[in-house]
Amino acid sequence: MIRIFSDSTCDLSDELLRRYGITLLPLYIILGEKQYKDRVNITPQDIFNWSDRHKTTPKTSAASLEDITEKIKPVLDRGDEIIVFSISLEMSNMGNVIRLAAQSLEAEDRVHYIDSRNLSTGIGHLVVEAAVMAQQGMSADEIVRRINELIPRVRASFVVDTLTYLHRGGRCGGLAALAGSVLKLHPKIHVKDGVMGAGKKYRGRYSDIIVNYAKDMEQQLLKAKPDRVFVTHSTCDKEVTAKVCSYLQGLGHFKEVLETEAGGVVSSHCGPGTLGVLYIEGE
Repeated sequence: MIRIFSDSTCDLSDELLRRYGITLLPLYIILGEKQYKDRVNITPQDIFNWSDRHKTTPKTSAASLEDITEKIKPVLDRGDEIIVFSISLEMSNMGNVIRLAAQSLEAEDRVHYIDSRNLSTGIGHLVVEAAVMAQQGMSADEIVRRINELIPRVRASFVVDTLTYLHRGGRCGGLAALAGSVLKLHPKIHVKDGVMGAGKKYRGRYSDIIVNYAKDMEQQLLKAKPDRVFVTHSTCDKEVTAKVCSYLQGLGHFKEVLETEAGGVVSSHCGPGTLGVLYIEGE
């Protein structure tokens, strides 16, 4: 049997994890002297409260070699193969620790590591696709080959409500953050070649511009792989997410419009109110 693993930055909901039999490998969120496991004993709201109180951004780190070994060893002992995904290697050392864990168990031939070159449900898309392929009885090698073909087609972007968290994390200069706050600018953050970059800057009331952000992608969305589209957010207003989901459903193109909440890693760096629409480009 082929088992699908992913680090916790895939931001898939608990329901989707159960539906597709996916196992998570939590990264660490570090608040001062205390260390927490993403999605295990800390929530995004905990992170925001701490960050606002201390005026700084939490640190994040890869799972330990021991953590990963403990998760994958029982699966290997049963004779199963593992396909495991991580956040882009440009953003975290998680992938390297996964490979070290496989080496330590002398199981490189049965632990198939994939660098997603992405984050959040940009990873989640790939993880679900791999799980579906496994359910269809494909071999591990065939799944890895097909996933590597999909990786360049994943489109992941977000719009942030506040520049404060990007500024605290060193991803936005002080003057830029101040100007953005005064002008009510909401930048689009996209992932390209495994790294985050800034795109269009929206201006105005967040509840209005977030729908405009989705509508700006309409032509691409109508050509996207139709199986699913993700709306992933970090404690975003329910009315805002409902508007975006309703718009996407109204396109009549996607079989599923899946709403998920961002975990601790994305939330730490982008802050509350962040929302993204993530899809796979069509062939």
